[in-house]
Amino acid sequence: MSLESVRAFLRARAPDIDIIETTESSSTVALAAEAHGVEPAQIAKTICLRVGEQMMLVVACGTARLDNRKFKDTFGAKGRMLDAEEVVAVTSHPVGGVCPFGLPSPLPIYCDVSLKRFDEVVPAAGSTNSAVRIGTGRLAELTGASWVDVCQ
Repeated sequence: MSLESVRAFLRARAPDIDIIETTESSSTVALAAEAHGVEPAQIAKTICLRVGEQMMLVVACGTARLDNRKFKDTFGAKGRMLDAEEVVAVTSHPVGGVCPFGLPSPLPIYCDVSLKRFDEVVPAAGSTNSAVRIGTGRLAELTGASWVDVCQ
């Protein structure tokens, strides 16, 4: 279902982008980098967070870590990562396949500036063995993301 929602999203908004499905899992940054022949930093990982009652997605460089101080300065409160069940409920994507595409309902999406060092990044595509290659600017544009600086 999740992979299909990503397919439908891309078919409607970016039909030129193909989903890459691998036989092996790409559910971690290291596995995804190996499967797609890129450095781990080029994997665009999607982090699901809650700030108060607001859910949000932060897409960051694969090797970046959230910086609690920067996050709090940007959003006014500490972010809490969602557990696996909450992630599926909010995104319809399983952990390891979470991406900002094909969401069941709109969420605020933020791209961390750590992604900007790459012309192209590789986010997941709704399953633990799927991804897309996409220009960094296009990722933000396609998802309506705002740019933030919240990672180390």
